[in-house]
Amino acid sequence: MPDLKDFPDVTQMAIPFFVIAILLELLVIRVLRRRGDYETRDTTTSLLMGVGNVVAGLLLGFVAFGVLMWVWEFRIYDFGTSWWAVALCFILDDLRYYWYHRIAHRCRWVWAEHVNHHSSQHYNLSTALRQSWTGTFTGMFILRIPLALIGFHPVLLLFVGGLNLVYQFWIHTEAIGKMWKPIELIFNTPSHHRVHHATNPRYLDSNYAGTLIIWDRMFGSFVPELDADMPRYGIVKNIGTFNPFKVAFHEWIDMFRDAFQPGLTVAERLAYLFAPPGWSHDGSRKNSAALKADYVAQNPEAAGMPGLPGSELPAGNHRS
Repeated sequence: MPDLKDFPDVTQMAIPFFVIAILLELLVIRVLRRRGDYETRDTTTSLLMGVGNVVAGLLLGFVAFGVLMWVWEFRIYDFGTSWWAVALCFILDDLRYYWYHRIAHRCRWVWAEHVNHHSSQHYNLSTALRQSWTGTFTGMFILRIPLALIGFHPVLLLFVGGLNLVYQFWIHTEAIGKMWKPIELIFNTPSHHRVHHATNPRYLDSNYAGTLIIWDRMFGSFVPELDADMPRYGIVKNIGTFNPFKVAFHEWIDMFRDAFQPGLTVAERLAYLFAPPGWSHDGSRKNSAALKADYVAQNPEAAGMPGLPGSELPAGNHRS
């Protein structure tokens, strides 16, 4: 049985592979004329965001790990480090990632750190490195607490989490089309993840999977990529900057500015922090539900298709 020291930081080990893969993708796009595009400033920003993520992990990673190690003292079982324990831990942590990712798109507090990953209007392997600098501040590492309590050591949790992130690197590409159907059925693929990064109304808030797309199929958030509606990338309101500091912190700044503007109730201030992105107290903005409803109103033939509501507008105030 492997010892805990045998489980390395796989994301650090994969950095040379990331660099080589980006160069190969660039070659495939430029020479073989496969789908995809690189823009120098955009790629530089993504790389700098990746470096910042590594630095933030070195400076603040002890917080989450320390909490998990404290929780580990109260575990009800110890699964150990056998191959089946690692496999089970990976599957359960992938489910944990699905729910983290879904929350990140439905709660502005977590979206503030995740939005930078979606901020590029290009979709290539460098986009995968556009990672958050502020993930620790959201406190979402608490979603790993149940896994530590039931018996998975924090070192093992970090190892499988790293495997999950390394897997997700290669799906950030337009150079690979749809794959063999059994693979598309079970695993997250470039096609599925292009949908997740798209700003087309039908694709908003879908395909949250890390490695296994089965979670989206199980929980009703799966939307297939359509050739008739090719993904457009970025965020609904693009920030128009290549400054990595603005990319990293713009949503935190905007969120707190919204929450602390004068004249709001306590409930409204909390909603600016924790309601879905796009919520506003005066109905001046639109969330994803409203954008989808608008699209169906303009394209009634699309009503009821995956990712879109029926022809009836959703009830309630969706102009948020």
